[in-house]
Amino acid sequence: MQTSHCHTPLNNYRMGLLSVFCVCLFFSSAFAVDRGNFKTCDQSSFCKRQRALKPGQSPYRALLETLELSDSRLTLQLINDNNKVHLLLELYRLQGNMTRVKINELKPLKPRFEVPDVLIAEPPTEPLSVLSKDDNGIVLSLGAESQRLIVSARPFRLDIMEGPEVLLSLNSRGLLAFEHLHLRKDTQAQPDGAEVKESVDGDQQQDEVEKDEDGEGDKEQDGLWEETFKSHTDTKPNGPTSISLDFSLPGVEHVYGIPEHADDLKLKTTDGGDPYRLYNLDVFQYELYNPMALYGSIPVMLAHNTQRTMGIFWLNAAETWVDISSNTAGKTVFGKMLDFVQGSSEKPQTDIRWISESGIIDVFIMLGPKPSDVFSQYASLTGTQSFPPLASLGYHQCRWNYNDQEDVKSVDQGFDQHDIPYDFIWLDIEHADGKRYFTWDPHKFSQPKEMLQGLMDKRRKMVAIVDPHIKVDSGYKIHSEITSKDFYVKNKDGRNYEGWCWPGNSGYPDFTIPEMRAWWASMFAYDQYEGSMENLFTWNDMNEPSVFNGPEVTMHKDALHGKWEHREIHNIYGLYVQMATAEGQIQRSGGVERPFVLTRAFFAGSQRFGAVWTGDNAAEWGHLKISIPMCLSLGLVGVSFCGADIGGFFKNPSTELLVRWYQTGAYQPFFRAHAHLDTTRREPWLFGPENTALIREVIRQRYALLPYWYQLFFQAYRTGMPVMRPLWVDYPKDTVTFTIDDEFLIGSDLLVHPITEEGSRGVTAYLPGAGEVWYDVHTFQKHNGAQNLYIPVTLSSIPVFQRGGSIIPRKDRVRRSSACMENDPYTLYVALSPKKFARGKLYIDDGHSFNYDTKKEFIHRSLTFANNALTSSNLCPDCNFLTSSWIEKVLILGASKPSKVVLKMDGKETPVDFEFDSSMSVLTLRKPGMNAGDDWTLLLQ
Repeated sequence: MQTSHCHTPLNNYRMGLLSVFCVCLFFSSAFAVDRGNFKTCDQSSFCKRQRALKPGQSPYRALLETLELSDSRLTLQLINDNNKVHLLLELYRLQGNMTRVKINELKPLKPRFEVPDVLIAEPPTEPLSVLSKDDNGIVLSLGAESQRLIVSARPFRLDIMEGPEVLLSLNSRGLLAFEHLHLRKDTQAQPDGAEVKESVDGDQQQDEVEKDEDGEGDKEQDGLWEETFKSHTDTKPNGPTSISLDFSLPGVEHVYGIPEHADDLKLKTTDGGDPYRLYNLDVFQYELYNPMALYGSIPVMLAHNTQRTMGIFWLNAAETWVDISSNTAGKTVFGKMLDFVQGSSEKPQTDIRWISESGIIDVFIMLGPKPSDVFSQYASLTGTQSFPPLASLGYHQCRWNYNDQEDVKSVDQGFDQHDIPYDFIWLDIEHADGKRYFTWDPHKFSQPKEMLQGLMDKRRKMVAIVDPHIKVDSGYKIHSEITSKDFYVKNKDGRNYEGWCWPGNSGYPDFTIPEMRAWWASMFAYDQYEGSMENLFTWNDMNEPSVFNGPEVTMHKDALHGKWEHREIHNIYGLYVQMATAEGQIQRSGGVERPFVLTRAFFAGSQRFGAVWTGDNAAEWGHLKISIPMCLSLGLVGVSFCGADIGGFFKNPSTELLVRWYQTGAYQPFFRAHAHLDTTRREPWLFGPENTALIREVIRQRYALLPYWYQLFFQAYRTGMPVMRPLWVDYPKDTVTFTIDDEFLIGSDLLVHPITEEGSRGVTAYLPGAGEVWYDVHTFQKHNGAQNLYIPVTLSSIPVFQRGGSIIPRKDRVRRSSACMENDPYTLYVALSPKKFARGKLYIDDGHSFNYDTKKEFIHRSLTFANNALTSSNLCPDCNFLTSSWIEKVLILGASKPSKVVLKMDGKETPVDFEFDSSMSVLTLRKPGMNAGDDWTLLLQ
């Protein structure tokens, strides 16, 4: 949410203190990030140390005589010849064409942190077998398609090969570096057998560390045992513990993923600049096109070329930096052509280096080979996108803050008066009693159930914010119970950690404790969360966690979660908050109802618990444009339920920008307008009747397409396929698509090219697919694939195309909310391919419960057009669900005129009325009348 609360009333605050925070921290009237509040690699001591290590001969070698092979894994010791420290390498061949590589200390002084709760289960393994072994290394079989894993001994290196091709190499540039746990030189006697070499690999760095015998020199020079940033000192009782490993990808020029960054879809090389940083931070109005860390971190990278898609999942929750280099970086198209003409033998290659502050190396290599294979491989590890309630795919109206119950009622009525549908209205931090979450302001929201019932009567819902910073107030039940149960995060001295956030002095619950999460979940029960009802849902903001007076606006790394420092778990804190909140919503209904929880901070696996948004953006054209690659990047790594604040959170959008943002957001998965306290009101009807009509029209387009969105989310839940996706996912051999991020696909069948430039009078959209056709969804005009199409636009235009060969169900009778449309009829849009073929699916359930899963209560239909017949067949014969919805219309695009149309159903044939538009080749079948859940065939004769 918000990081500029300086202009609001600060009840019960010590004004002077908080004013200092406002001035000294990052609350800037210029509305721009203060880079000085956030570290560069040079200011992060472990990143600086690791980056100083240059590619070269690795000091590590494999001790082949230590090899042990079981049914599930291979283990092997590695030794660093510089400091004689032994590491343990574990290799696993996983089901589904994946390889897992773990590297830890053989005998650490104490256990090193391994990330829990992210994997949905221990991944099932398949047997590894040794094909050959000699003094130089080992060759292992990976099973399918002549895939082999080669372990080279001196220096240590791993190569995964398929036939003669190297798919991926580890430590080929010698950048494996493992700072082992050790005692300071000025401490007491070492434990028996403890290895007390300095930790940094490489003689030069070791010399640096040993300049001062008492350890003080290395503290000041390198931040090994203590590190200061601005006014904050990070004590490091465990000393330096960072890890690094390099990966080389021959034949690869395009890599994607590792969100969250406000940058292009295709990741850039980081030579000459900072690496991409993964460290969840509350960044005040972030800058565009740089590798700075933002609110969430998913350490997953995808590599793609015309032959294969692969993925690397670096399972580490500590601060992480990712370097990318390429041997083709900086070459112009002409330069690449010159290489080709001159027969240059240099093969494109991308090199990746992961650097984390602590933990172990635990990496999953997903070998594809197709994009869909990588998605299913990653989903098998961390789970799929949760299947959201249908209403959450509708439109959300939010603001910091709707003032009181009357304001909520007025806004709700405004939507009805202007005939604009919506499903959720949201309340920000001002709704609570003095920022005490799980409460209501006794003056502004004195009758919350009355307010919620008024929304329920219109079949609408509400979201209220519940943040994870808890006001330190002995009279506040939530604080008192957390204190009595000893559930707060501790500072380095063992006392409750406290920091400043919206309520003032705040405690931070330790969500890493399972009992704490269970208690938090219990607070959402209707008898605990007073004033709540079944149509109230939740938003977790500030869960990086945000600490206004902390280092980099977050928690001190030496804070304690039980025996683990915060530095170990930082990037999964937000995941735990959303996990506990979602569980609370499920439990309050007795396990029957699906939750809806929005989170700002996230990690790998967060997709299992709800939606995310791109944080505190601004009302600028660049922020509108960047929302596309930001959500595309998230979709590639499992998080399909993504959106950006419509209109921009900070500043006031021009009318043109606001309209364009609605047009873009209506075709992104999470569709919410949100705005800062200091902005002017911007409900959709406040910009004149013409603009109200434009916004109304695009919101209605969203509602008409809800059946398609819902079916895609069911597919995402089942398979891990992203809902909003780059073109290359469906056209993996079309190199033109590899860098496109100003247009995207929704599923496989809708292509959207939003207008993101001010004053645009036309855009050029790339329509992929040689031999394919695309239909303009507004005019039904047909266009050939594999072309750049220039499209003249006006303010009412949003270029959207349906792929020839697809069938998309819609509900064209749009009402005030999605629930009001539950029993309304469907219209099928059948877009024929050049071969007069099309297929699609229709999914129907109750829209809100888990009965689709627990009782198989859903309808799943296959829709196919072939040989002049449109057929609906059952994809789940043992499923049981009844719907009142029927098929009221069928539009067939690219059709020929039939002499008659007949409905075959239940052994009967019934003629169907039709119209044919010969100018557009569109055949319209009117009121065929079959139930949406039945078997039927429409014959064109």
